[in-house]
Amino acid sequence: MKTRYLRVMEASLSAYSDPHIRRYFDEVKEKGLTEHGFPRLTSNIGILLSHGVRTDLVPVFREMMDFCCQQIPRVKAANDFSVREMICCLSELEEAGLCPEDVNRWKRELSAIVPESCYNCYATTPDSSVRNWALFSAVSEYFRQDMGLCDSAEFIDLQLQVQLKWLDENGMYCDHAGAYPHQPIMYDLVSRGLFALLLHKGYRGKHYKAIDDALRRAGMPTLAMQSVTGEMAFGGRSNQFLHNEGWLAAVLEYEANRYKREGDLPRAAAFKSAALRALETAEAWLSLTPIRHVKNRYPTETRFGCEDYGYFDKYMITTASNFYAACLISDGSVPAETAPDPKASVFQTSDRFHKVFLKSGGYSLEFDLNADPHYDANGLGRVHRAGAPSAICLSLPCPVSPSYTLDVAGEVPAERVPLSLCPAIRRGGNWLFGADPAVTCVAESMTEDGESAGIVLRYTFPKADGFEEKTITARYTVSGDGVTITLNGNGVIAHALPAFCFDGEEYPVITVKSHTLTVAYRGCLCRYTASTPIFDTGKNAANRNGRYRVFCAEAENTMTVHIHILQA
Repeated sequence: MKTRYLRVMEASLSAYSDPHIRRYFDEVKEKGLTEHGFPRLTSNIGILLSHGVRTDLVPVFREMMDFCCQQIPRVKAANDFSVREMICCLSELEEAGLCPEDVNRWKRELSAIVPESCYNCYATTPDSSVRNWALFSAVSEYFRQDMGLCDSAEFIDLQLQVQLKWLDENGMYCDHAGAYPHQPIMYDLVSRGLFALLLHKGYRGKHYKAIDDALRRAGMPTLAMQSVTGEMAFGGRSNQFLHNEGWLAAVLEYEANRYKREGDLPRAAAFKSAALRALETAEAWLSLTPIRHVKNRYPTETRFGCEDYGYFDKYMITTASNFYAACLISDGSVPAETAPDPKASVFQTSDRFHKVFLKSGGYSLEFDLNADPHYDANGLGRVHRAGAPSAICLSLPCPVSPSYTLDVAGEVPAERVPLSLCPAIRRGGNWLFGADPAVTCVAESMTEDGESAGIVLRYTFPKADGFEEKTITARYTVSGDGVTITLNGNGVIAHALPAFCFDGEEYPVITVKSHTLTVAYRGCLCRYTASTPIFDTGKNAANRNGRYRVFCAEAENTMTVHIHILQA
């Protein structure tokens, strides 16, 4: 798999043409080093050069590396991230015997780093409240120390002591401070990946056992949360970028190595298989042309699906960077069993992450019970089937107040409809969806029996002028036959059905025939079948993957919806 990880890195770099690299370099030289995107590009070019890839870039790489190693000790420019990557690059160059005189000069320059004047974020006392940037700083210093460029043991241990405070009961990392309930999944994986990389590199300081115990605790939940398509869970900022699965693969590789050492080869193979599926996710996206850095087909310049910080120059090469971490940890002697586990399973996170995951029969479902309205929405926000395009049903909800770009020049702006696979009601001429932040969503029970997994959710629609409070109970069951949803409530109730209609390049074919709604996309079908007729509400919604038309089925007191994803 190491070779495949390197190929993912090479494919990520291929998205940067030679003129693009030069233009980027010229911009950075003019403005100075301001963030970690450019050092990240530089270090990944060097790593690939060390493996005989893109040797034509040697001259510009040497210029870029000179610039970075001169700037980093002198300018605070998100060096928390960059130093580790620079050190990895130097290690690879040394091992390959490339540019030895340059490498020695670059090492001398990076040995001049003073942590307090180099890094943006670090703990000064055990009571500090710094989050993941300080963990990046700790790992950067450990890698520098491991190369013999410094002795930063006290600095490293202080950062780690503070970071251990942010782990929940499952060993998952909570990046948001205080009572804020919406923890981003990506930053849980980033932080655990950094812990794994630190231990793999050889850290055995005072916090080794606590870190390793936390990684073990989070291991099985990580398997439960990974989609059958290989993707990390949705939830919060920096989601749906191609780089997401890199850190997921890294933590899975770490656990595969653990269980191999302990002699539990079936469990080692399960983690290795999961890492392979994460890798395959990236390979599939990188096989498309042109390459985009986010999981849609909109032109890169639109920044569709991206936060303001998630621009191409920084986040495209981050795919290479994150998969390099998995490559470092990967042990090729651990076999991968590629068939997904057929057993039904249910996993509920802590309240800090407020998610429930169901798997059975090649399907995986993800529910959010207290969604951040800037990124997600309550209810069933993901239905994936192995082998099918992730977005054909729904890969993440549509938020009501998105903190990422959804409007594109020349297109009619998407409505800000909070949308998941959820109940809905009409109030006068308006729809109120169960995904709306005003509606509470509570899990009443969960089941698994080997063949199927299920959950019962209670949606409470609040009282409003002229309207009483209304409760709808939704029972979701998943098995090899698909997903069955049964709604119960008093009076007229409905269920929202998202129909994927545009990915930025391709228009899925949508057909409605009485009780059946079908979406045909990339060789597969998503078929909704309801106990009552299905109709178009005239509304539309959007998320990072693209645009959706909103359909509904409506009934008195009770109704059922079945979802089946199949080959066309």
